[in-house]
Order: sequence, then C-alpha cells, then structure tokens
Amino acid sequence: RYLRKQAVTETRFYHLTRSTLEKALPRMLEMTLERGQRAVVLASSAERVEALNAWLWSYNDRTFLPHGSAKDGHAEDQPVWLSDQDEVPNGADVLFLTDGATSQRLGEFARCAVLFDGNDPEATAAARAQWRVFKDAGHEVTYWQQDERGAWAEKQSG
Repeated sequence: RYLRKQAVTETRFYHLTRSTLEKALPRMLEMTLERGQRAVVLASSAERVEALNAWLWSYNDRTFLPHGSAKDGHAEDQPVWLSDQDEVPNGADVLFLTDGATSQRLGEFARCAVLFDGNDPEATAAARAQWRVFKDAGHEVTYWQQDERGAWAEKQSG
C-alpha cells in the first residue's frame, strides 16, 4: 500500500542561515500536512529523533502537530514520522533530511527537503555532496536560501 516509485523526486536544499532547524522544521511540516501530505523526518541518531519529538510537542502552545517515532509506535497512523532509520512506515509523500542524514529511498517520495546549517562548514560541504549525488541520480534539485527576513528564496536549480 505504501510503496510508490517516483521517476524524479523534487529535492529542495534549504540553507538555514537565519533560523535553526528547530525553528524552520515545524512550519515546513505544518505546510506539508496542510497540502494533505505525510512526512518522514530522517535524523542522524535516535537521540536526535527524541529531541525533535519532544520539541514538536512543545514548540507552539497554540497548535498541535501530529507526529510520532518508534518510541510512540503506530507508524502507519502518524502523519509525521520521526526516525533515524531509512524507512517509510507511514506512506509519506515528503522526506525531510536533517543533520546530514541521507536516504537510499529518495525515489519513493514526491518531494525531499534537505535542511542544513549554513553556518556549519561541514554541514554545507555535506549538502553540496548530496546535491551532486541526487542530481547525478536524475532528481530535480533546487537550492533555497533564507533572506535577511528569514524568508526562503530560490537561488539555483539543477
């Protein structure tokens, strides 16, 4: 039921310069859910997954972002699934790669968002390497950077 193969995945690289991942990710997930889509957020470690899980419960006291992780269970019921494993247990349409995480399952998603800290030279270098890999694999890649106000602007496509 959940396995979908895409010929090309729209992959957007988000260069975080004005905000942290913790500030940018919840809004992006909200927009994903507003479009009626599901998401997987792939992080670098189980500890990072649990930190993001806790953050998404508390980042805004006026809204609720439904999500879960292996610790919560019931992956198939979770519109947003947080994991450190390269998996798609909730039938997600959108993949979020954080903390340098990468996926061998990119073709199973309609869209992928690679979020990286532009103030970290290692994270920037890793994102550049991912760009080349994804582009060489035939995926549609675009590069987005935050402007002075923190709004996203497309800077390059490949």
